[in-house]
Amino acid sequence: MGLARRDLLIGLAGLPLAAVLADRRLARAAAASLETVTITTAGGRSVSAALGVPATLPAPTVMLVHEWWGLNDQIKSVAAALADAGYLALAIDLYDGNVTADPAVARELATGVRPQAATDTCASWIDWLRNHESGSGKVGTVGWCFGGRWSLNASIAAPVDATIVYYGNVKRTKEQLASLAGPVLGHFATRDRWINQEMVDGFEAEMAAAGKNAENHWYEADHGFANPTSARYDEEDTALAWQRTLDFFAAHLT
Repeated sequence: MGLARRDLLIGLAGLPLAAVLADRRLARAAAASLETVTITTAGGRSVSAALGVPATLPAPTVMLVHEWWGLNDQIKSVAAALADAGYLALAIDLYDGNVTADPAVARELATGVRPQAATDTCASWIDWLRNHESGSGKVGTVGWCFGGRWSLNASIAAPVDATIVYYGNVKRTKEQLASLAGPVLGHFATRDRWINQEMVDGFEAEMAAAGKNAENHWYEADHGFANPTSARYDEEDTALAWQRTLDFFAAHLT
């Protein structure tokens, strides 16, 4: 590693996450600090992910699920930030390496995901984290938009200790939610036209009927507010949501 890049990586740990994400050079450097890991899923498929390793081990673990853009530098940077915060952080890939910045392509990629294959991928990675030699045995999940939906789906398929959803589809029945083991934290936006009050109210009712704990927060923002590359980005709400994310994981994983 060159001296300049080494100095850059050392400096990343002291920067707010939003500052890293908003600078492509910093995000690229943070993403490059992760290592690629590959497993064979329970369904016999080979899948890869990006792993961030904290300074102190063993550590609680977190699985991150990307937005509909794919596993890009932004999501890898969040994994690096979680590793800096003391978590063994794994950013998984549900697109088999495909990444895009084109909304039309992103829509095709998202709608092309096969639920059975994605569930196999998520559950297999959760099992891998649960049994990782450097892990504490505790596992959390977090995802954004498309990934928020799959953060919840993953926790239903392979129950974890804590689940976080950033403006993802949470329309589920109490029967579907019955297998959840840990609490769910949701970050939602008041101006979101897709993941709206009606959906979240229904989710809260179904969670209560299933005897599960849901902690939801609303932000005066729009869908995608935590993505610095989006025109809808809201720096203040992103910082607040990130602190709540860290507090939630600290309460349930450590």
